[in-house]
Amino acid sequence: MKVTELARAAGVTPETVRHYARQSLLNPRRDPDNGYQLFDQRDLERLRFIQRARTLGFNLKEIADILEQADQGDSPCPLVRDLLAARLPQIHARIQELQALANRMERAMEEWSNLPDGTPDGHSICRLIEQSSEGGGECPATARRDP
Repeated sequence: MKVTELARAAGVTPETVRHYARQSLLNPRRDPDNGYQLFDQRDLERLRFIQRARTLGFNLKEIADILEQADQGDSPCPLVRDLLAARLPQIHARIQELQALANRMERAMEEWSNLPDGTPDGHSICRLIEQSSEGGGECPATARRDP
């Protein structure tokens, strides 16, 4: 299979296939007549595995490590479990941060719903943000508030 054929079979773009090949996640052989990258069924299975791993939140470095262990005949399953076990608390924390941000945004929208628009006057940029009770002098990205 050529790049476009593999991409179509896996439901990805040709650039995705090329990127994974550049990252050595896929190892195509070269057609001696024209230099095209050629892929086989094993590459299709590997590409589908990469896509599944991406949907579980694994990054390309982690996927490369998983594939390397498998290529060496070792089970990557313990590594996979360890990576997810380490990542899951981070994901839960990020969800809480985003929920708190959504709550702050909703409260701000309610607070601002009846306020008039202001014009910058040299002392003020946007009164909505400057007078918001949600501002509190903290950067919203680092603010930690309970909803």
